[in-house]
Amino acid sequence: MSTAHAAHERSNVLILAVSQALFLIAAVTVMTLSGVVGAGLAPTAGLATLPVAAMMVGTVVTTLPASLFMKRVGRRLGFLVGTLVGGAAGAAVATAGVAVESFWLFTFGNLLLGVYQAFAMYYRFAAADVASEAFRPRAISLVMAGGVVAAFVGPWNAHLSQGMLLPGVPEAGPYAVLTGLALVAAFLVGYLKVPSVGEATGGEQRPLPRIVSQPAFVVALLAAAVGYAVMILVMTATPLAMREAGFGMDQAAFVMQWHVLGMFAPSFFTGGLIARFGVLRILQTGAALLVVSALTAVAGETLTHFWTALVLLGVGWNFLFIGGSNLLTTTHTPAERGKVQGVNDLTVFGLVAAGSLLAGLLLHQLDWVGLNLFVLPFVLLTAAATFWLQRSASRHTARD
Repeated sequence: MSTAHAAHERSNVLILAVSQALFLIAAVTVMTLSGVVGAGLAPTAGLATLPVAAMMVGTVVTTLPASLFMKRVGRRLGFLVGTLVGGAAGAAVATAGVAVESFWLFTFGNLLLGVYQAFAMYYRFAAADVASEAFRPRAISLVMAGGVVAAFVGPWNAHLSQGMLLPGVPEAGPYAVLTGLALVAAFLVGYLKVPSVGEATGGEQRPLPRIVSQPAFVVALLAAAVGYAVMILVMTATPLAMREAGFGMDQAAFVMQWHVLGMFAPSFFTGGLIARFGVLRILQTGAALLVVSALTAVAGETLTHFWTALVLLGVGWNFLFIGGSNLLTTTHTPAERGKVQGVNDLTVFGLVAAGSLLAGLLLHQLDWVGLNLFVLPFVLLTAAATFWLQRSASRHTARD
């Protein structure tokens, strides 16, 4: 690899990692604050968390169109649309909704922020597109490491910026900050050194059913989807479970901050672990961590139990999501990546939206212990699938 190419490769990954951090600050702010703001604006108490759900719905309905759009116009223009239309405009609309005390305008702003999320989730795939094969696992994990910044800045923005920018409407301040951060992200992605046209069209274009029937695709999708859905389900239920166990919001915030660190801090070395031990072993480790997380949660409801379970949940998600994303890149050609990545993320975030919406209901019906036992069969299925793929690959190698 030439020195110039290596410099461009690392520059692209740096831009994508910073853009990821800026997006995740928005996501953490929404998860921390939008339910609280919604409770103050909603016409009925039952609609309080609708703005948070609206963000997930915006992501689900935009994920596949975003991928197909970038297939035609390229990554850079697609990311610009996502940051400006979804991020900057969405945060501005949310700010206006708080300022004029309009619940539905505020909810629409959160829906647009879901559009921002749909485009931003392709940052990791863009890193894979511009990286060499040897650097690809590390590139994906370094982009995901942007979440370490968001683990601190997101909660700080949700609380400390209230009243600083708009004293008359303090809860609008954090969303005004997000507007500015999205504009910064748009400025950065304009400097991506990627092809200005859509993705490659040459080479074999296999039918989608043939692609998704590959064992590696099935395992990649299962790892990312189950890992993310289980994580969001348990994460969303945790503050409610801690409140029922007698803990205050400051203790719940402490646990959640460590959870987000567990999600993203391992990204600094996940790519190296994949390169050294292989993606399937990392997926198996991620599934094992989710099992231990659930068993820890079942074992007790002390602060230590909640903290340990949520940190393990975050690290397990990291291994499954980054590992699954890396494995997915081996299942398609450059000409096929738009539809394949779109189908993958549509499925993943469909399950994520379901998990976020079902968390309260399942906690109410099953309690904290039952909810954690509920997720175990799905995690064990994922682990079994990775062992099956590993064994199949070993048999294939032995025949060759």
